[in-house]
Amino acid sequence: MSDSAEMAKLRDALIEAALPHIPFDGWTPRALRHAAADAGLDETVAVQAFPGGARDMVAHFSELSDRRMLQTLEGMDLASTGMTERVRRAIRLRLEQAEPHREAIQRTLAFLALPQNAVFGAKLLHRTVDTIWHAAGDTATDWNWYSKRGLLAGVFSATVLYWLNDHSDSHEETWAFLDRRLEDVARIGKATGRLKERVDGITRPSRRYRRARR
Repeated sequence: MSDSAEMAKLRDALIEAALPHIPFDGWTPRALRHAAADAGLDETVAVQAFPGGARDMVAHFSELSDRRMLQTLEGMDLASTGMTERVRRAIRLRLEQAEPHREAIQRTLAFLALPQNAVFGAKLLHRTVDTIWHAAGDTATDWNWYSKRGLLAGVFSATVLYWLNDHSDSHEETWAFLDRRLEDVARIGKATGRLKERVDGITRPSRRYRRARR
């Protein structure tokens, strides 16, 4: 196993050990010390694993959550489902996997809500929605790439907040909320698609006219 793989494995273990402490200590050196002790590791090794402190810990927690969601999705039969259903399953799966760590998620959102972490949080959110789109089979490379990720970022963020405050059986209200948001995105996607077709229809003649005058 390479050094980078060993380090990733070490970070995974430390984050797993830290999660029970995050609700009480937040993403702090104290939580990392507890994690090292629980994992039977030297505190110095733990600090070296996350030289950037809280940001490195939160970033790895987010990446680990994305990775585990993706690993589970890869074992599911999604070939017969549509794109929207694949996205829905991915978001629901990620939240279901996070269920044991709801309080840690709340502390994470509080950390990311700090003004100095706004750009950092946006990057983590972008990585998550990009992972979801790729897992769903999206191959867009034009302006749709940006619009899809922007729309899904809003859906994902809103659904996480709804989920954190949902006490319905099996979070059925959250999944209904998610369905409504995805329906909204589908309508917006169709509308923007029609608008793009109209814009293309208007600009094609002008492009032909410019070429003819050369």
